[in-house]
Amino acid sequence: MWAENKSVVYTTAHEDEVSTKTGTAQDRKDMWRVGRQQELNRNFRFLSVLGFTAVLMCTWEAVLFGASYGLINGGKGGMIYTYLGGLVGFSFVILSMAEMASMAPTSGGQYHWVSEFAPPSCQCILSYITGWVCVLGWHTGIAGCCYTVANMMVGVVAINYPDTYTYKPWHVTLLVIAVALVALLFNTLLAQKLPLIEGIILVIHCFGFFGILIPLWVLSPRPAASEVFGSIEDRGGWGNNGLACLVGLVGPIYALIGPDSAVHMSEEIRDASRVLPLGMIWTLILNGSTGFVMIITLAFCLGDIDQVLESQTGFAFIQVFLNATGSVKAATGMTVVIMIMQFCAAISNVATTSRQVYAFARDKGLPFSNFLSKVNPTFTVPLNALCVSLVIVSLLSLINIGSSVAFNAIMSLGTAALLSSYIISITCVRIRRWRKQPLPPARWSMGKFTPFVDTVSILVLIVIWIFSFFPLTEQVNPTTMNWSVVIFGGVILLSLLYYQLHAKKVKYEDITVGHRP
Repeated sequence: MWAENKSVVYTTAHEDEVSTKTGTAQDRKDMWRVGRQQELNRNFRFLSVLGFTAVLMCTWEAVLFGASYGLINGGKGGMIYTYLGGLVGFSFVILSMAEMASMAPTSGGQYHWVSEFAPPSCQCILSYITGWVCVLGWHTGIAGCCYTVANMMVGVVAINYPDTYTYKPWHVTLLVIAVALVALLFNTLLAQKLPLIEGIILVIHCFGFFGILIPLWVLSPRPAASEVFGSIEDRGGWGNNGLACLVGLVGPIYALIGPDSAVHMSEEIRDASRVLPLGMIWTLILNGSTGFVMIITLAFCLGDIDQVLESQTGFAFIQVFLNATGSVKAATGMTVVIMIMQFCAAISNVATTSRQVYAFARDKGLPFSNFLSKVNPTFTVPLNALCVSLVIVSLLSLINIGSSVAFNAIMSLGTAALLSSYIISITCVRIRRWRKQPLPPARWSMGKFTPFVDTVSILVLIVIWIFSFFPLTEQVNPTTMNWSVVIFGGVILLSLLYYQLHAKKVKYEDITVGHRP
């Protein structure tokens, strides 16, 4: 953190008082310990936190529109096994992050944890890099959500007007900007109603699952179980089924990533140190199980892989819907359900991104920090951060006009960026435990199993992070190359340049001042 801390006073008066503004006594104590004033309203409860995280991750929906990774690298059976392996491995990651969230529930999330838990010699630089990769990851996350919604709209038009509609890249770009703008309006005009909205969306998320699942099982012809579970294919040309499945791991991880979204909303959660980790764990249970059921359903109802991959809709699952129902209207209706849920994910993504930018700017980690860290008194949200995020996403969407390949690389970059922040923060905590150094108390803890869980988390994350930079197929050319590694490296270099020229000259607050015992 890069600024001298404001004077924060913690008193024991009215310790039992619970309010929308300051939350519980434990919330006030947590804010005092991390050295921050309460500026946002604490109006999120357990169900709204669960809805927020579950909808942002959109796991059962994401396994549908991310199926291309698994079908090319693993086939029907490989897609199922890869998801199951990714779910088990990523569960360790979510458990580790839930415990850290209970220790320090702050909107800064990973970069704050690193600033508090990293070895003193590298706290500043590691925290700074973590903050930048989080900013990068969440902005590309907004772009990814909006881009997916836009392409679904185009896909729906394509199946309804196959002979008259001609796709143009600028169509998608305009739709991306429109979706991002509407998501921003939700996060301003309806900001104080967002917890209620998230609770309602959670209900739609659950009922929508059955609305897609039942028609597929009832209407689709199904192959023998041995044909599905016994089929592992390497369509990417890697020469090894195991390697192909590891490359395809990016698909299920994209469906499972984002458990830290609620962390960045923690200063708006009442009794955050208890509610936040519980929300993350129950999201894992809800989304993980529904995603597993949906990917098995997709594998059984898929039909011919080549046909669905070559669909003019741009999404294999839309073609599956069309084949299963035999009706354009029915397929359109089912796709609209997925589209609505992905738009809701964009709303949550925008909220998360703005809070992360607000917190990072509050600690002087970004250019124009004073501007970005302001909270609008009318809407009680970081409106400046929201607007800047809209501008960034709009600029990113323009890349699609010139090259959809480059834009897809930017979207996949979000996964690698967030994984990087997970690796750094969990590793810092693991080193601290290994050195037997003290850590803040956690109201939700895994106890004696924590060191094992953290170690497995780090190993799982490193494997996934490496393969997140792999191209979809072994035959690489300028149109199939995964350029995210180049962009990732470029952003890191730019952030380090800014650090050398300016950020390191801003006084770093001493840990005894910024993080009270």
